[in-house]
Amino acid sequence: MSRATRAIVTCYVFAGFVALLAALALGGHHPVAVAGGADLAATLAIFAFSLAFGNSSFYDAYWSVAPIPIALYWAAVAEDGVPGLRQAMVLALVAAWGVRLTWNWYRGWTGLDHEDWRYVNIRDTTGRLYWPASFFGLHLFPTVQVFLGCLPLWLALAVGTRPLGLLDAAALALTGGAIWLEARADQELRAFRRNPDRTPEDILETGVWSWSRHPNYLGEMGFWWGLWLFGVAAVPSAWWWTLAGPLAMTLMFRFASIPMIENRMAERRPGWPDHAARVPIVPFLGRRSA
Repeated sequence: MSRATRAIVTCYVFAGFVALLAALALGGHHPVAVAGGADLAATLAIFAFSLAFGNSSFYDAYWSVAPIPIALYWAAVAEDGVPGLRQAMVLALVAAWGVRLTWNWYRGWTGLDHEDWRYVNIRDTTGRLYWPASFFGLHLFPTVQVFLGCLPLWLALAVGTRPLGLLDAAALALTGGAIWLEARADQELRAFRRNPDRTPEDILETGVWSWSRHPNYLGEMGFWWGLWLFGVAAVPSAWWWTLAGPLAMTLMFRFASIPMIENRMAERRPGWPDHAARVPIVPFLGRRSA
């Protein structure tokens, strides 16, 4: 195991231990509050490592790691009458999404010398205020976003006693399809980047990338909407307040993450504006010329 991998593993083991202590300290409170407090405590622990090593990318994997223990905890404290099949489906989907996304991050991570280019840009922009900006913008903000996205899991795993129905089938199709789309997009992107004949100006326009110019982000948004459908299937009356999760995710990707990557692509690839005009983000929503 490399020094960088040992550092990451140590960070996340420590964060898990801190989260467990926080959960124990919050014993007796509502399980959503317990999970939220433990989530925040783990985020603080990871930020301590980011600060100590001078690298905010320590947080990168937390996005895909945190929902798994949250889901397991809520399933463990479920009320009587929650359908076991719904629990099994949701837990399997969350685990498949989290493990795949974490592995995809790890195999593309080059070590402690690497920091996400977006973080580097923020560091250059904020100067001495970088670490406060890193804490609030790169650590705390995504933790809140992901926790909001996980709220439907509380309904589907812990309190929703409604029998399985067609909405569960739709949720399964959407969530599973979104995971598949992300996996396929990441696989095609990895193969594209490893192609020795590729030039820096080339744009990936084959496979799922020919139908959406950001199929990985599209799959990610679809995953959170799928979890929301599971929550609505379990407790239909909660549809309105659980919208905060998938809606926040969609707005973040559409108006923050995607514009940032598109500006970078336009600066580096002369053909990007034409590509963006031809290929929509959501297939069939936008003109796609020949």
